[in-house]
Amino acid sequence: MVSHFKNFIRQKSRDDSGFSAMGSERFIRKDGSTNVQMKGGNILTRTSWYHTMLGLSSVRFIVYLVLGYIAINILFAFIYQLIGIEHLSGIDSSTPLNELVDVFFFSSQTFTTVGYGRIAPVGFLASLVSTFEAFLGLLAFAIATGLFYGRFSRPQAFIKFSENALIAPFQEGTALMFRLAPYKNNSLTNAEVILTVAIETDQENKFYTLETQLKKISNLALNWTVVHVINKDSPFYGLTDQDFRTTDIEVIVQLSAFDDVFSNTVVQRTSYISPEIVYGAKFLPMFTIAKDGSTTVMDIDKLNAFVRTELPKIEDDESAPVP
Repeated sequence: MVSHFKNFIRQKSRDDSGFSAMGSERFIRKDGSTNVQMKGGNILTRTSWYHTMLGLSSVRFIVYLVLGYIAINILFAFIYQLIGIEHLSGIDSSTPLNELVDVFFFSSQTFTTVGYGRIAPVGFLASLVSTFEAFLGLLAFAIATGLFYGRFSRPQAFIKFSENALIAPFQEGTALMFRLAPYKNNSLTNAEVILTVAIETDQENKFYTLETQLKKISNLALNWTVVHVINKDSPFYGLTDQDFRTTDIEVIVQLSAFDDVFSNTVVQRTSYISPEIVYGAKFLPMFTIAKDGSTTVMDIDKLNAFVRTELPKIEDDESAPVP
């Protein structure tokens, strides 16, 4: 079986994986992002700030907006200080702290175009700066509104994957399995999964397409257990528990589905590396029928629930032809 594995690795690697021959710990992170860091060139030309802001978590997005708002007002407060406090009427100059606070809040009122009226610019230079700040504030809030809309309206799959992939009993043999399930009330149809495996041999990565028992389902309402049968056409054929633990393996998962609400195709990715592949286990059921029999109850917390189990022994057949 080991010779079958080596022959398979040598004969059936792919050159159109989208990744180079050498890689890091993993190509795709668990959250689906690509584990690639770009260098060289100009950071302004190689970075899409719009995509970056849309991809941030909600907490980081809000924090960046607040910090940006504060930084801009501090900058303009410093500019007003350089121009001279005497060019701002209504400033409380009793103490340096009161003066600084008044200038900062005058900047924030101008930036948001609120303008309460107690403090006003006096002279051409102060009026010019406050006019530009008000114009900049209008642009900034327009951009922030666009980012908020983009984040809320962006189609997302809202799919959770099991933390582990399993080498489990299947029919009279074994199979690689993992589970996925929607965790929000979105409606996904025509779900399709594509599996690619990267196996490191001789300090380079070889890529293979993994066939699944069921590649596409019409409606993704409950959990879906994706099954790759381990037979003589599989790169995993003949691998033992020790082989999985000592070989650098990454199973790259891409799921695409059609979201009825957004009327658009959504995509989500993840991956499983060798330490995340459990040899000799099977998933536990994660859904039950309601007591009144009216509906199916799916427990998303049981997505990764599994138990250890014995795998059927497969006779070694070295004389079998290598595909």
